Amino acid sequence: MKPPLFSYIRPGTLKEAVEAIAATNETDEEVRILAGGQSLIPLLNFRLAYPTVLVDLNIVDELSLISTQDDWLVLGSMVRLRHAEISEEVIDACPLLIAALRHVGHLQIRNRGTIGGSIAHADPAAELPALVLCLGAQIVAVSTRGQRVIEAPDIFLGPFTTTLAADEMVTEIRFPKTTSSKTAFVEFSRRHGDFAIAGVGVAVAFEQDGKTVHEARFGALGVGSTPVRLTGAEEAIQGKELTDSIIKESAEIASLEVEPLDDIHADAEYRRELLANLVWRSLREVGA
Repeated sequence: MKPPLFSYIRPGTLKEAVEAIAATNETDEEVRILAGGQSLIPLLNFRLAYPTVLVDLNIVDELSLISTQDDWLVLGSMVRLRHAEISEEVIDACPLLIAALRHVGHLQIRNRGTIGGSIAHADPAAELPALVLCLGAQIVAVSTRGQRVIEAPDIFLGPFTTTLAADEMVTEIRFPKTTSSKTAFVEFSRRHGDFAIAGVGVAVAFEQDGKTVHEARFGALGVGSTPVRLTGAEEAIQGKELTDSIIKESAEIASLEVEPLDDIHADAEYRRELLANLVWRSLREVGA
């Protein structure tokens, strides 16, 4: 199939992009932002999306920068997934992000897909939204009304739904540096490159003894209508050593604090059991 008719705008600067989005909203037209297009183009071709205006960000170079600022790794919304995956700055500042990116689709997808596009798309089975929650990232959104910073717990509302306003666009994502934590990312899919049936990212900081857990953060995907922060599983290991019994307890708690959906790939009970196994594997990895 072919996409429905739409007007096409290709701004060259962030200011032009923001003004174009605002102008279409003032006329009650439905605007969609084209970033990597790995999700939007199929939606258009299958006529599951009917925007009247498409704003293409692919030549807005200021949105493709990677930098570090104090304790943050800052990624422009148009940074390609593959660019982030091989960036020395990302490798040094946030190895958990690298581990998650290696699970995103195939190399061809990562060559075009963008950091901001993945997060704004808000697929509950995607890796990056789960990492946003796991690490407590910040999402910076801009409109003609100004800029606002959205904290991780406040961005996802439901499947493919965020708190971004109709006239806002994501300009950058700030991930806390995790160099002082041990991290792991594990997921299970039927085939490599498929969306995960379930997955989890963990970041664990230890006390000076190297054994007692100082802080833990878990983010799960594929087990709810949004990515899920597993606070109960985190609390189960807080202040404790990662013994087999503690890891097992944390994994069991994780399976109970999610509400997975049934679909053709797996039912809710299977996803709960799978998540418990993935949490167990990830904690064994960080505790090794």
